[in-house]
This record gives sequence, C-alpha cells and structure tokens, in this order.
Amino acid sequence: LPFANKDNISVRGKRLSCSSKILQGYVAPYNATVIGRLLDAGAVPLGRCNQDEFAMGSSTEYSIYGPTRNPINRDYVSGGSSGGSTAAVAANQALFGLGTETGGSVRLPASYCGVYGLKPTYGVLSRWGVVAYGSSLDQVGIIGHTPADIARPLAVMCGADMYDDTSADLPEGKSLLSLEACSAAELAALRIAVPKQFLESKGMDADVAKVFAETRAWFGSKGATIETVDLPVLDASIASYYVIALSEAASNLSRFDGIRYGERVDNSNGYDQLYVDTRSAGFGPEVKRRIIIGNYVLSEQFSGDTYKKGMSVRARIQRELAQLFERYDLVLCPTCPTPAFRLGQKVDDPLAMYLSDLFTTFVNLARIPSLSVPAGHTSGKGVEAGLTKGFDGEFLKAAATGHSDSMPVGIQFAGPMFSEKKILRIAQAWEEEHPGCGCPVKG
Repeated sequence: LPFANKDNISVRGKRLSCSSKILQGYVAPYNATVIGRLLDAGAVPLGRCNQDEFAMGSSTEYSIYGPTRNPINRDYVSGGSSGGSTAAVAANQALFGLGTETGGSVRLPASYCGVYGLKPTYGVLSRWGVVAYGSSLDQVGIIGHTPADIARPLAVMCGADMYDDTSADLPEGKSLLSLEACSAAELAALRIAVPKQFLESKGMDADVAKVFAETRAWFGSKGATIETVDLPVLDASIASYYVIALSEAASNLSRFDGIRYGERVDNSNGYDQLYVDTRSAGFGPEVKRRIIIGNYVLSEQFSGDTYKKGMSVRARIQRELAQLFERYDLVLCPTCPTPAFRLGQKVDDPLAMYLSDLFTTFVNLARIPSLSVPAGHTSGKGVEAGLTKGFDGEFLKAAATGHSDSMPVGIQFAGPMFSEKKILRIAQAWEEEHPGCGCPVKG
C-alpha cells in the first residue's frame, strides 16, 4: 500500500526537515517505529509531505516550502499542521497518509479536505522517531478515504514499543485488518453525548451547524439515544492546551542549536552567539512566537504556576470525560467551527488561527481517540449545504478540477481510551450509507 508521510516522521536515509530552514539537509539515521512496522508489512512510502513548521499551525501555510493548497479548491488552505499528507490522500495521490496530532493536526485538515482523519489514544502508536512538539500530547495519526483505509495501517502500526515508554497495546488492534460496520442493533443501542459548550459556540459557521444537525438526525433515525451534556470545563480546554503545548515546545525545540545537527550560522563569535544566530535565522515567525510564549509561561516570574494550572485543567478534563464515558459510548461534535478558509486569510492573525482548534484540543488533553468524519459540505454555487450524499454534477465537476466553492465539513466521533475499533465500525456504518461522502477529487 502506497502512503504519504509527514515531514516530521523519520525514514532512514531520507531527508527530514519539519518544513523548517533549521533542519535543511538533515538526513534521518533510522526509521520511526511506525515507519518500520509499515515497511515490514510491505507498505511503500511515496515521500515526505509539507506541513506547518515543526507542526505548529492549522493551515500548512507556515512552511519554508510555501502553503499546501486544498485539492477541492486551490485558493483555500488544506488545514494543518498535517496538510500535505492529507491533501495527498484527498487528491488520490496516496491510499493513506501519516500525520501527527498535538491539538487537532490530523482531524482539522481531514475536515477541510473531505477525508477521514484518526487521532488514536495517546500511546497506541509509538512516538519513537517522530520529532517532538508537545511530548505529553503528541500522537501519530492516520488519514484515509474510508474508515477501512485507516483501520488496516492502524492494525499494523499499533502496539507497545520498547523505545517509547509511553506506548501501549491496543486491545483487538490486529483484528482491524478486517473492519466490519456496526449492525443496525448496535447503532440503535448507542448512547451519544453532545457537549452543550460546542452546540452554543458563537463562532460556529451556519453551514457547519446544519451539517452537525443532520448528522445527529442520522443517528437518531437509527434509534441511537442522543443527549446534550453540560461540561463547563471544556470552555478552558483551548487555553489549557496552549499553555501545556507551548511550554513543552519551548523545551523540546531547545535542542535545535546549530551545534549537533541541522543548519548552522557561525560568525565565529562564540557558542552563545552561534546559538542565537542559528535559531534567529533558522526558525520561522510562528515557531519563534510559540517558543517565546512557552518560555514566558515557564519563566521565574510565574514559577511554573501557569503551567501547573494548565495541567490541573487537563486532569479535570480527563476525569470528567472518563465519568461521561461510563454513561455514553460516543461524544459527537464538529471537528472545526468553520470550513476551510482562503489562503492568507488568517496567516497574520494568530488568535484566529489558534481558535481553529476550539473543538479538537479537549481530545488531546484527555488522551482519547477521535475520528473526523466527512459528513457534508457548505453551501456553494448550485449546492445547498448539507449531507454530501446530495452532491450534484456541477459540484463534482468543479471539485474534480480544484475549483469548487462548496467545501467539506467534518464531524468528530470521539470515544473512551482504546475504543478505536468501535469508533471505526460506527464510521464504517456511516460510510456505507454515504458512499463517497468525502473529497471527490480524481487523481
């Protein structure tokens, strides 16, 4: 099976740059564990794909290689930070793609490009050989056209790894090589929670809200029980996420100093100046911004109090979601408040870009699995917003040439830890009733 690989996952003997100037010319000396397991199973890596620099971004515009365009409309972003491998899958250039997730970087581009994107339970896929951003949050993810396209590589890659102490086995993981959809009886028995905080989000696009309502209605038509739940702690999830992620990023990226590997700027003014010059020239503006914020949070002025508060919120999110999953099988919510936006629209507005992660970060903080499912599309020329099953010929023709003004909308299916199989089986039942509901681009 040919697959696309994100530029922060090591492939032995191949260049690895994280789309950053500071790693230009660097060649990975070993395979990441997930790559080694795929190669052992006969998978074929097609090459490395663009990303936001060091996986810091939501649009794949923060890259030394330039932006990755959305295959459905090339004037729009593909999402990020795993936008390159997601766009490759959406454009039928690969059967599946590997990305990494810290706060939504697989699910968000999957939503924007109209494909499936899985963020597994933390630890199910080894992080050995993956360049770190926020170590307590990072997780390899998978992009595919169908749930089955994701299940097969997940079955091959999952499991504990002696090189990653945070890795864990996935119960029934190997059985995912053959994925069966949930039965009608299983769908009818589902209990689904819809967080009130996401239903009432003021920033939600009207077309996204319509697709979300139609998705809930589909589950209701199958007999599932759907209830609105109140989880006030979710309002603090994005703040907690950025405190933790940026603090860990500041620590992790301190290793890029121009001394041991990567690009070096040496004006022979001593090691301290070499360090300053190399990092000033090698990092892009967004990476610098996040390092500065992370170091500020960890500075002596705060004595780590802000980081501790972020971790406290995280622990509460984990606890409350664990309690929620004692009563419910699934949490249902949009992947993103808005569909894909135009290239350049938010690149100079960091706050607007950060809010793209509004509905995704709670999953990473709780370390639970979540799948972004292509559930519909926005309104556009000759197309009414709603379930993608209703696409007409004009839309398909426009999307196939990269010029559609109707963009995909993704909905998240999130479950308790190690519930990947159940989530994928539910999604497969959805896929069988909405065939081809994702990106219609033809390669």
